[in-house]
Amino acid sequence: MGHYEFKPPQAHNRKSEDKTGKRKSGNRGDIQKCFFIVCEGKETEPNYFNSWRLKRKKVKVEAVGTGKSALSLVKDAIDKISKKKFDGEVFEQVWCVFDIDDNKRGSVNAAIEMARSKDINIAYSNEDFELWYLLHFDYISSAIHRKQYEKMLSKYLGEKYDKCDPDMYNKLKKFQDKAIKNAENLLKLYPSFDPEYNNPSTTVHLLVKELNTYLPKKGK
Repeated sequence: MGHYEFKPPQAHNRKSEDKTGKRKSGNRGDIQKCFFIVCEGKETEPNYFNSWRLKRKKVKVEAVGTGKSALSLVKDAIDKISKKKFDGEVFEQVWCVFDIDDNKRGSVNAAIEMARSKDINIAYSNEDFELWYLLHFDYISSAIHRKQYEKMLSKYLGEKYDKCDPDMYNKLKKFQDKAIKNAENLLKLYPSFDPEYNNPSTTVHLLVKELNTYLPKKGK
């Protein structure tokens, strides 16, 4: 199988449109923008992303866990987008977050293509979402088994790592800039980006950077 050229998502924005494709008019003060994040993990990822407090007016995060792998996850996101009705809300951005270790070869690339066709962004981790957590403490450039992630996190945190910890965002926040830099440097290791085979790698930082643009500026 040849290399798959992975292009980081361009953070597609979804606007409120009528049937003609034009932006709806009306009282803009009533519009609630939403980062809709559909996650593979049922608790770890949703707990983390739902901890974002986007204090700019009328913007919120809704992260949900499905327990489904890449291709099924994207299909589920498409289905949720078409069926879920938010009263007065607009999808600002839609993201799918998944690991690669649990997915069959070939399904990840197909999932990314399907997501692109529906203006859905992808944040993947190879092997596991906890790689993103580890990058807050250290630059992990060699492949290690996902079982080692939890042991390493326990050491760095100074306490036993709990996948369901609802406070991980706050525990890691002060190291976030380091994690973003480490994730960016990881991607630079690979001459061509192939999410299925680039281990370790993650693009969770792309979603994190997008969310951070909606945080209140310091001092305000």
